[in-house]
Amino acid sequence: MSYSLDKLLPKVIDIASDAGAAILEVYESSDFNVETKGDGSPLTRADRQAHNVIDAGLRALQGDIPVLSEESGEDAFAQRNNWPLFWLVDPLDGTKEFVKRNGEFTVNIALIDQGKPMLGVVYTPVSGVGHFGTLPGGAFRSDASGTNAITVRQIENDRVTMVASRSHAGEAVQAYRQNLASRFNDIEVESMGSSLKMCLVAEGKADIYPRLGPTSEWDTGAAHCVVEAAGGQMLQLNGEPLRYNKADILNPWFLACGDPAINWVDFTAGISQP
Repeated sequence: MSYSLDKLLPKVIDIASDAGAAILEVYESSDFNVETKGDGSPLTRADRQAHNVIDAGLRALQGDIPVLSEESGEDAFAQRNNWPLFWLVDPLDGTKEFVKRNGEFTVNIALIDQGKPMLGVVYTPVSGVGHFGTLPGGAFRSDASGTNAITVRQIENDRVTMVASRSHAGEAVQAYRQNLASRFNDIEVESMGSSLKMCLVAEGKADIYPRLGPTSEWDTGAAHCVVEAAGGQMLQLNGEPLRYNKADILNPWFLACGDPAINWVDFTAGISQP
């Protein structure tokens, strides 16, 4: 199965933008219902509308590449082990932030090839900001002023910015921060929702995001590609890269790492996933 990342990327950006518009129709309405899925996570009409836009768009774009979305049916989960190449989609990442109406939610679309994200688009509907990248084509940030290349930053002056989840911070994250304090004198912590945390690392506004809690593959695939395309890493606590299309759709705990000169895994000493 052949594909061109350069040709696919602008079209996927357009699809993400269209999904964002569908989400905003619900977000800006006077009321929307919130359902609860089997795993306890929230679901809104916006999740479904964005899924429908993305699923139709990707199938029209290149119909021989299957689509796995958070809102896909059970058939897709049963079949995916036979997919060496597929689209991995979270139509609305950060539904809790959507319900809170704080704007920190995104549309995530990734192309996974042999377990590795090769293309990633993260679109923020409220701000209109896009983060996207391909391997090895580099990473970019777009907004109303234009599109610019982004890279992770080097650590300077013994200062580190750690980004944490607005909805899922915990004791393990605090332990990681304490371990950072054994090396760095000035540690700033910034909280944010959805895959935007990884994008902060990719564009050099933060240095490390320890995700020491549950996520699924669709939560990370797109931003993972952006982080790597920007020169960063997405590592499990054992130092191995995060992989996709595993038998278990849940991710292990991981680190979204900036400056590659720092061994960010060293600061997981004493921290282990239950």
